[in-house]
Amino acid sequence: MLYFFQQVLNGLHSGALYALLAFGYVLTNGILHRTNLAYGALFAFCGQTMILTAAFGYQALWLTLFAAVALGIVAAFLYAGLISHVLSRSIFEPLADRTPNAIVVTTLGILLLLSEADTHDLWLPPMLAQPIIFAKGANFNATLTLIQLLDCGIVVAIIALASWAFARSSFGRRWRAVSDDAKAAAMCGVDVRAVFRHAVLAGGLCAALAGVLAGLYYGNISFGSGLVYGLKILFVTAVGGYLSPLRAALGAAAFGMAESLWAGYFPVEWRDAWMYLFLVAMLVLIGAGRDQSKIV
Repeated sequence: MLYFFQQVLNGLHSGALYALLAFGYVLTNGILHRTNLAYGALFAFCGQTMILTAAFGYQALWLTLFAAVALGIVAAFLYAGLISHVLSRSIFEPLADRTPNAIVVTTLGILLLLSEADTHDLWLPPMLAQPIIFAKGANFNATLTLIQLLDCGIVVAIIALASWAFARSSFGRRWRAVSDDAKAAAMCGVDVRAVFRHAVLAGGLCAALAGVLAGLYYGNISFGSGLVYGLKILFVTAVGGYLSPLRAALGAAAFGMAESLWAGYFPVEWRDAWMYLFLVAMLVLIGAGRDQSKIV
């Protein structure tokens, strides 16, 4: 039972990262209704921007490690805001009314462009790695590190606060209206472009925060990892739909928990293959149900 409890604790951290990414992805794609392949790359790019800037601040500017990391975090969020601004105004808006393949191909090109900034050879030192014991056994303790607990706490607080504001704010009402029918919302006086730009910015900041948290925990994040995270979030949100960011976050957290349990009890080299197969099966079954309900 202690081993099972340890896998559950591990799943809390990975599920938190998935949940934050899914929340931000649905904010954008709930309005865009197009596949955004660049989201995972933005997640990895912001994490690597934080690491690269922190290394520059520590080695070239002679900052303390804490100050260098803080500088890196600020740079990651600034880059996320800049990229989100460019994406919304120069990519998504001009191509939103065209064929869905235009968005897919363009975001694939952005993914390749961002991947050229790979700094996989730079690593942050372990930080806040002190283990917190949740349960003790004769030869085994169930633990999480302090940085894992902080990551989980930050994600839960951000998603809870954002969901509360989303449900009660005018932006949330306008987002739901545009997501349901953008033309009808525009006829009712909603500024569709402003809602979309704010949603893309919020989604980009969620990706930046997830990249920063992953970079601080793992010490590094590659674009290969970003692509894997992005594809999983794409499938998870497609299964759950784009109507509720909170529901997408909860589904992604459950997926992260299932992934952790698989890694604890089954061959880890087959984990991604079986998890993708599960997501594809769920997408086929749920998609068929949605199509049937539309016909009825």
